[in-house]
Amino acid sequence: MKMGPSQIPKTFSIFFLFLASSFPILGLSSNELTNFVYKGCANQKFQDPSGIYSQTLNTLFDNLISQSSSNKFYKTTAGNGQSTISGLFQCRGDLSSDVCNHCVKKIPDMSRKLCGQSIAARIQLNGCYLRYEMVGFQTIGATELLFKVCGENQASGAGFGDRLDTALGEIAKGVSSGNTGFYAGGYQSVYVLGQCEGDLGSGDCVNCVKNGAGRAKSECGNSISAQIYLQQCYISYTYYPNGVPSKSLSPSGTRQNTQKTVAIVLGGLVGVGLGVACLLFTRSAFKKKGYSKYGG
Repeated sequence: MKMGPSQIPKTFSIFFLFLASSFPILGLSSNELTNFVYKGCANQKFQDPSGIYSQTLNTLFDNLISQSSSNKFYKTTAGNGQSTISGLFQCRGDLSSDVCNHCVKKIPDMSRKLCGQSIAARIQLNGCYLRYEMVGFQTIGATELLFKVCGENQASGAGFGDRLDTALGEIAKGVSSGNTGFYAGGYQSVYVLGQCEGDLGSGDCVNCVKNGAGRAKSECGNSISAQIYLQQCYISYTYYPNGVPSKSLSPSGTRQNTQKTVAIVLGGLVGVGLGVACLLFTRSAFKKKGYSKYGG
């Protein structure tokens, strides 16, 4: 039986598998740009005995891949009526068309493998992300927190807070300059990056990255690095107290993997998140935490 909007519950129980990886601000190679960061998969699956949803999703993926050779952001729909699926991709604003296309091409197979027949999914790589949702799926606000990574190392000495405030403030100025929605720069050894989803208006974009900057300070304190992923924007910063290394590093200067599965509840429920499984590598350089809100 096909699933239409009336058959989709208003409140979903969704399971996320968050796998955090490094998000270097400087000089990523093309291979690093396709490194997996995290995924979000709706627990509900397509009811698809005729295969129409699978065919529609494949059509959507093919269209998004094709558009990624000439666009860094693209949003579209595929299918008709109750089988309609909407989707989008976005690449980092400093990527070339070829690199963007290479990044987006990696995601459909990952989505099929990691999320299967989920009615909504989001796959984030270092250099791009893609998300889709079935018609009727409830999404969340632009500034809802999806995922964070705080560097374990703490800044010492006076002046870090002021440097960080100034550097983070540059993101809001940068994303609104020329309505690009993307900024990468730095201030006194604090390097920052920020980007908004492509169809977010200038004022909403500024509000989103300001919210992300506030989250970075409140959630990560004096950590020398942070990555904050909101529904429609993200920001990251890295502080190099001894100067920028000759080779670009992750925010902590190391690579690591931490894996968590958490229960996610949509529909405005607050504070409902149950850690189901947590695999920590002993040499992890980050503290990571998944969050209980997701919109596709």
